[in-house]
Amino acid sequence: MDLNRFKPMDSTRVLFCVFSILAQILAEQEVENLSGLSTSPDKDIFVVRENGTTCLMAEFAVRIVVPFDVLALNGIDLITEQAQITLPRGAEIQGKCGSTEAELQISWINDAYTFRLFFIKEAHNVSKGQDVFWKINKIQFVYDTKEPSHFINAVNPGKHTASSHHLSALVTPGGRSYECQAQQTLSLISSDHHKGVTISMSEVRIQPFDIKSDFMFSEAYKCITDQREQLEEMLPLILGIILALIIVITLAVYHIHQKMTANQVQLPRDRSQYKNM
Repeated sequence: MDLNRFKPMDSTRVLFCVFSILAQILAEQEVENLSGLSTSPDKDIFVVRENGTTCLMAEFAVRIVVPFDVLALNGIDLITEQAQITLPRGAEIQGKCGSTEAELQISWINDAYTFRLFFIKEAHNVSKGQDVFWKINKIQFVYDTKEPSHFINAVNPGKHTASSHHLSALVTPGGRSYECQAQQTLSLISSDHHKGVTISMSEVRIQPFDIKSDFMFSEAYKCITDQREQLEEMLPLILGIILALIIVITLAVYHIHQKMTANQVQLPRDRSQYKNM
């Protein structure tokens, strides 16, 4: 068999691999934790950039409630305690950007805790064309009950993973950011005896796709709760304006009526005076 005919193909493959590696090196990724710039002590700010351009931005305050077992005083029974966990300012972040999938990963205390958000962009055919939107399709939280600052005297300490199932959260029209000041609660199921882990997020502003300006969110799509609260705040003002209009219209009608009746001939009330008319 003539092996020389395989050399050009092997050379092509080597060149392809070299170019692929160079492309990955050139596609530099930067991740920045800008939580120190936040005006809220509980809110964190994260930015993922590729090739010098912002491709994912996220601002939110998060509180994670994790149940874990400890021994009762009798040394036999188990009692369930709850660890309240928040993101520290110095958390390390990683991210992935793509045209239809993106990911944000936040880790702290030597990877004892890792919080991951997975995003997906989808398009559905409708009568007017394509309806494009993005959403969070998965949340994952990895935690180590050996870590003593939140888990004291945990039974059988070790690493566990809590994950969402069939999640469709923060659904947002394509090209827009998601904004919600109100608290939203999501439930995860842990590998630790299927315990329920609760994720509470507030002061949220996220955009994982189609960011047009560097470090700038696109037009916000507000959650239903914020829209309702905004309407409730505006309702007294709207009612006040309507009441003021009713009063103005009533006074105007009364004034017009007075002018019309003033120009009419006043008939005497005493019938005996009719003869002199």
